[in-house]
Parts: sequence; structure tokens; C-alpha cells
Amino acid sequence: MVFAKAPAPGRVKTRLIPALGANGAAQLQRQLIARTLRTAVAAGLGTPELWCAPDPHDPFFAACAKEQDVSLRSQGEGDLGARMARALESALALGASGLLIGCDCPVLTPEYLRTAAAALAGGDDAVFGPAEDGGYVLIGIARRPAAGLFEDIAWGTATVMQETRRRLARGNWRWRELAPLWDVDRPEDLPRVRRLPAWS
Repeated sequence: MVFAKAPAPGRVKTRLIPALGANGAAQLQRQLIARTLRTAVAAGLGTPELWCAPDPHDPFFAACAKEQDVSLRSQGEGDLGARMARALESALALGASGLLIGCDCPVLTPEYLRTAAAALAGGDDAVFGPAEDGGYVLIGIARRPAAGLFEDIAWGTATVMQETRRRLARGNWRWRELAPLWDVDRPEDLPRVRRLPAWS
């Protein structure tokens, strides 16, 4: 499952607007979504689902579905935690586990996704890809989310992964953490993006 926000100028990557402008930030969002979908398809873990905000009717999302052969879903209402819990529950209702990623991590690889899936298949209740800024770039679940696991977390802050660890330990979850990766949120992240191979 890939979480993505429609690339509307002025509404996405707002912290990057001072460096890129509203249109430039929206264009970066388009590139990040496309790159993430290619990575998800290449991982070969099943047909990816693009979970859209505010809804799947944006023409960009329709183009993604056609070009990448992904299905479209709506993230629905609520904060990020509520929307992630809803998506993960839907995956667990259909199978043994679910992987959820955002579209802000251009260094995410198919191998990284396959490693996460292997952790769940090997018996871990959950797997996380920590982000260098204190959040995470990947969540995998093979057990029904415990009550409160994603509730009332200060999303977008440096304490997200730390708080999640506390809740996992309190609920006796068995989880694995993969190597930390960086994501693109702030102007200081842009030089790293520009150094990536084949990045336009």
C-alpha cells in the first residue's frame, strides 16, 4: 500500500515551497509518487494499492493506475494514524500481512520491501523502516493493530518512532527495524535528491 497526497500546487510539500515554489513542490511530489510506485511494482509482492488523499478522483491518480497497473483506494477521514490503521486493517482482512509506505523516500528499493515482507513471513508481528528524522518510511503488520498503536501520535515530529517503540513494547509485539533511510521533507533534503542517479 502506497499512501500519497494529490500533487496540487500549494497543498503538498509545503515546507519545500520556499525553495521550489508551489509548482516545483507539486512536481517533486509527482516524481516521488511515480518513483515509489515503480519500486512497489518491482518488488513483486502483489498488486500495489495507491491509497489517495483527499480522494482517488484526481486525474494524476487515474494516470498512475493506468501506467503502473495499481488499484486506487481512498485514505478516508481522520489523522494519519487513523488512516494508516484503516489501510492496514483492510490488508489483514484479505491476507496474512500488509506493508504500507509513503512516497517521500526516494531511496526505498524493491529489496528493502522484500526484506520487510520476509520479516513478517518469518514470524514478526510488525516491521518498521525508520526514517532518519525520527519517523518511519515503512510499516508492516502481521497482527491486528493494538488499540492505540497509532492514536494521538505527534506525526511529523522526531519522536514518532520512539513513541511507537514504547507502544509496541507495552503491547508485547515482536517487531523488527530495518536500516534507517532518509526522506524528503525539508529544503536541506533537496541536495541529496539531486545527487540520486537518473533523477530529473
